[in-house]
Amino acid sequence: MTNVAIVTGGSKGIGKAIVERLEREDYTVYNLDITPSEGNYRHCDVSDVQQVKSVIAEIIAETGRVDALISNAGRHLSASIENTDEATFDALFALNVKGAYAAIQAVLPSMKSLQGGSIVLVASDQAIIGKPNSFAYNLTKHALASMAKTTALDYAAFNIRANAVCPGTIETPLFHNAIDAYCQRSGADKAEIVAEEAALQPLGRLGQPEEIAALVNFLISPEASFITGSLQSIDGGYTTQ
Repeated sequence: MTNVAIVTGGSKGIGKAIVERLEREDYTVYNLDITPSEGNYRHCDVSDVQQVKSVIAEIIAETGRVDALISNAGRHLSASIENTDEATFDALFALNVKGAYAAIQAVLPSMKSLQGGSIVLVASDQAIIGKPNSFAYNLTKHALASMAKTTALDYAAFNIRANAVCPGTIETPLFHNAIDAYCQRSGADKAEIVAEEAALQPLGRLGQPEEIAALVNFLISPEASFITGSLQSIDGGYTTQ
């Protein structure tokens, strides 16, 4: 039977690249997102725990299995702790962290019955290091790293693996939106800012979504069967500095 993968936030950027890569690898891929897409798209507000669980339950009822979960849905926020109000904090935490919590809870019974499965959390280089003006976002990505480690330990006996990928600066719509917002505030030239961002990376360029997708594909494959609880940096060397 074809393996089944669930990807949250798979309509744009890294998530879209992951969906497309796994489809090429002959997975039946379900994309949970609020933005419509082609393929097996399911409308889902990932920040709503009950909605996530309900949609995943429907998928399992249809397919009878989930072999891989890629929890990718999330958004960025640039703000210090003083400039992060409670409502903004709660909304970011609900999407970036509670969405992953809900998705993992929903797939574990199926994976346990199969005696196997792979969970990949899309974290960030900010799961490893701190960055200025990134209080809440950084916190959520550290939480995902912790979730990968503890889930790996709790479910190793069921041959369920959990890992986090930690992308650095990747050229996605999220990246361009953040740069556009900065340029609008500051009056800076976008081309110059993008070039500066690329120059900050030891490899001298921005990462591409397809490179993250390739790593995710490896991590859920049998070739990675001895990898669990890991934080996989994919950042052009940025966090080694």
